[in-house]
Amino acid sequence: MTTSSTLRPGTGDHAVADPGPPAPRRRRGDGAAALAFLTPSIIMFLVFVLAPTVGVLVLSFYNWNLLSDGTFVGLDNFDRLFHDERLLGVYGSTTYMALAILAVNVVLGLLLAVLLETRMPNWLRGFFRLSFLFPFVVSASAVALIWRFLLNKDLGLVNYLLGLAGVDRIDWLGSSAFAPVSIIIVNSWKTIGFSILVYIAGLQSIPKQLREAAIVDGAGAWTRFWRITFPLLSPTIFFLVVINTINSFQIFAEPRVLTQGGPGDSSRTIVEYLYDRAFGDFDLGYASAIGITFALVLVLLTAIQFWFSRRWTHYS
Repeated sequence: MTTSSTLRPGTGDHAVADPGPPAPRRRRGDGAAALAFLTPSIIMFLVFVLAPTVGVLVLSFYNWNLLSDGTFVGLDNFDRLFHDERLLGVYGSTTYMALAILAVNVVLGLLLAVLLETRMPNWLRGFFRLSFLFPFVVSASAVALIWRFLLNKDLGLVNYLLGLAGVDRIDWLGSSAFAPVSIIIVNSWKTIGFSILVYIAGLQSIPKQLREAAIVDGAGAWTRFWRITFPLLSPTIFFLVVINTINSFQIFAEPRVLTQGGPGDSSRTIVEYLYDRAFGDFDLGYASAIGITFALVLVLLTAIQFWFSRRWTHYS
């Protein structure tokens, strides 16, 4: 057994422990240098995160329309939340689309990542990776505009291809049943590349010796995945679940460009509803109250995910 100190000869029959090299001392001026490097990030946080957050919190207690002086109304804006039936419907449509997008990113993303890690020529693997990742780096508004033409009922390419297969034209953007589906398809197509990229990084971090040993022991593909790949990939899956949950609940550009939240509120999201109340109705106080409660909902969802992750996430 080794220790951090060694023994050196001493007087008589006793040995003196060698304390080893002295611990490095922090040089004078290191704190100032660290503060200089952190200053831009601190300023960005104060200006673009902390100040807006405090501003929204203050506005939630006022009735303000951007034109006149604000009127202090206390908790009235929060009381309105419990009587806004439309808000409850918007929460429902947002949850439906967010959970579907989350499932596509986490489940289908894992399947595609595993397929991309199978044996294939490097040029083909690189082509698929680039194909999946390219939509992620494109502006969400640009993606939505492209899909708006593709999903057009009369002239869209999607309905044309479905017609070749004998399927009647679908009103993707004008039907309350298919408008949320179109949002799910477009957002998933744009964001799944990020999930695939993270999954590939997690798969490549798994030691190949474990899989090879399992193959030698006669384990099949499913057994290797369930007993080796999934446990070692569970931190990656948990990370993607948290990130995709937050992102999918905050979608805005796709419903705004594709359907404007319609028909009715069938494809309207909380962020879009908040935007409409703030800059459509000029009711900034109520919009701020919606934003604060929505942020609390996301914090609660994240806390629940962290609590449940203890049961299935393995870090060693």
